[in-house]
Amino acid sequence: MAELTPELLLHIYAAGIFPMAENRDDPRLYWIDPDWRSIIPLKGFHVPRRLRRKLRRNPFEVRADTAFHEVVRRCAESTARRPNTWINDRIISLYTELHGMGHAHSVECWQGDALVGGLYGVALGGAFFGESMFAQVTDASKVALVHLVARLAAGGYMLLDTQFLTRHLQQFGAIEIPRAEYHSRLREALKVDAVFYSELGACEVGAALQSITQTS
Repeated sequence: MAELTPELLLHIYAAGIFPMAENRDDPRLYWIDPDWRSIIPLKGFHVPRRLRRKLRRNPFEVRADTAFHEVVRRCAESTARRPNTWINDRIISLYTELHGMGHAHSVECWQGDALVGGLYGVALGGAFFGESMFAQVTDASKVALVHLVARLAAGGYMLLDTQFLTRHLQQFGAIEIPRAEYHSRLREALKVDAVFYSELGACEVGAALQSITQTS
């Protein structure tokens, strides 16, 4: 196989495949194209009532793309609840390069100068591929997810890929769809020229966030 570059990685995502390492210390990458794929329908996104109340209190300063490398590094760390991760050094390097190219983004929750939660993923056309999240303060990753969805809605995205279905994601409306349907949705999303960051104003994202938290 040719050397894996950020450009090749984007082609792999466009084909509906994503990489994972067996564990944090394994230098190899494996290509995953599961029979069933988890997505969060952006129009069916649900914010649990308790989390809506917390969002109204603005417990965090939420930023985008101000600490991408640190978010990925934190996602790669082992914790008591997650003793092993699939993010190795090669993944950290590749996605940092994608970020520099404008194709990978982070959403971060801050308390003062402390980064306390966040997530990162890959943006391609009108598709966003969520990769991983972390939280060092209760609900920080959940708040980051809500803000991500608001940003995707404001930017015209069609598809939020979450790879594998978990109970954590189900509370937000995540569903599983078969591989063929996922690939069909992905092809349509890739035709869209969506905007994640540079052209979006705070007012647009704020309006999308208000709509999500009021109606879900």
